[in-house]
Amino acid sequence: MPKVYIINTNKSHNPNAENDMLNNMKCAAYYSHWKHYIDTIEANDIVYLYSNGVGIIARGIATGIVEIDDYNGEENEEHYMHLDRFEKMNKPLTAEKFTNILTMATSGDQNKQYKIQWNQTMILIAYSLGLKVWQEITKHHI
Repeated sequence: MPKVYIINTNKSHNPNAENDMLNNMKCAAYYSHWKHYIDTIEANDIVYLYSNGVGIIARGIATGIVEIDDYNGEENEEHYMHLDRFEKMNKPLTAEKFTNILTMATSGDQNKQYKIQWNQTMILIAYSLGLKVWQEITKHHI
């Protein structure tokens, strides 16, 4: 079964990384051990790109083909994957709204807030929950 990933665009550590991902319709991670996270993404997984302080800024479907490139003059330090059906958000989906969607899908009780630690390179969420987010984005953010 496909999975759903949230990939942090790394703009805090490298402002160029986010633009590169958006312009080249890909998800990416850099340097050990983070770069190897991209290697676990498989074909047809859903990928959301998350920008710190902004929210979900793009989405796509993983091709399953990991590519490796040099990064900042260092050999093989970028692992990336192009995303099919890539779309940038007209209006970002905030972390709060994303969390609320997951909360309502899991418990329906706003007092039992779904917890996500947003400051990670890659976050895995359940496929059924990721589809709820996909639907919200389709209705209100594209």
